[in-house]
Amino acid sequence: MSRSTSAAPTDSFSAALAAEQTVPAAPANTRPLRADARRNRDAVLAIAADAFSENGIEASLEDIARKAGVGIGTLYRHFPTREDLVFATYRREVELLSQSAPELAAQMSPSEALREWMRRFVRYAATKRGMVGMLRTMMQTRAELFAGTKDRIQGAAGLLLRSAADAGEIRGDITAEDLMRSMGGICMANDQAGPPENAARLVDLVFDGLRYGAPGRR
Repeated sequence: MSRSTSAAPTDSFSAALAAEQTVPAAPANTRPLRADARRNRDAVLAIAADAFSENGIEASLEDIARKAGVGIGTLYRHFPTREDLVFATYRREVELLSQSAPELAAQMSPSEALREWMRRFVRYAATKRGMVGMLRTMMQTRAELFAGTKDRIQGAAGLLLRSAADAGEIRGDITAEDLMRSMGGICMANDQAGPPENAARLVDLVFDGLRYGAPGRR
């Protein structure tokens, strides 16, 4: 069984956005993990997300294991191939982004929850960009493991947009699809601009546009 990949990563978020049609479904017949095994698995996935974001899918698995505080054998027990690790990392990132919407809505004002989610989307996009080459190949060869992602992420965006619009904190004529197109533009621009702080400034510009003309700001 190979532990390497032949799919080359791409630096273009436009390619990632084009592939943003699916999210992995949970594998069937998976036994529950012990608490310590789950902690190890979660630690590996968190480190892998950073590594793939910075270095693409060719990131060193040995370095990922070391930074996660586990042995390379433990990493391979959870993820026998690099493809398995990429798949699980992507699935985790989609879940975190989607699930964060109601959590942020419960913790912050509607508009601040929306802005924080937009910032998290940019970080998610950076991770996905590092994996997109392999993900697109997997969507062709392992399509049964994927179900609709775009709707899930747009649903999270729509929840926060509706909440902020209902509170009068943003304008009410922006759809989730509008927001996702704007976020895609930010991510494509940051492919070339580079530093994360540049993307954060662009997020704030889009956010200010959402607030322009809001009933509660008149």
